[in-house]
Amino acid sequence: MTGKKILIIEDNVLNLELTSDLLLAHGFTVASAQTAEEGLRLAAEILPDLVLMDWGLPGMDGLTATKQLRANPVTCHLTVVGLTAHAMKGDDENALIAGCDGYLTKPVDTRTLIETITRFIALTPLLQTSQNPSEIKHYAR
Repeated sequence: MTGKKILIIEDNVLNLELTSDLLLAHGFTVASAQTAEEGLRLAAEILPDLVLMDWGLPGMDGLTATKQLRANPVTCHLTVVGLTAHAMKGDDENALIAGCDGYLTKPVDTRTLIETITRFIALTPLLQTSQNPSEIKHYAR
């Protein structure tokens, strides 16, 4: 997966640095944004292989930003994985409704993050062509 582009949209500097450092150490190219608006602009500009989207962003939240990514013909095909510190019942459904391909809880598990991201990237072609993407999304987790 070396060289795959990951866009991290995260307002917490410590979470952003931890995730960025881990991805960079495994050969990924990383771009970041601390607001949804900046993330939407960057996503359209760099067309990353995967977007890690924090749900609790200042201003526009991450689920709303994901809906906007899906509504934009330039970014609608991107793989989006939500990041949330809230692991409540129904969050997986909320993520799918917003257009996320899956979600991870924070703090991120540094032991499994790379494997999970690699799995989502590998499934991207299937997600884009499937008649039932929610079935595929289940296997990526």
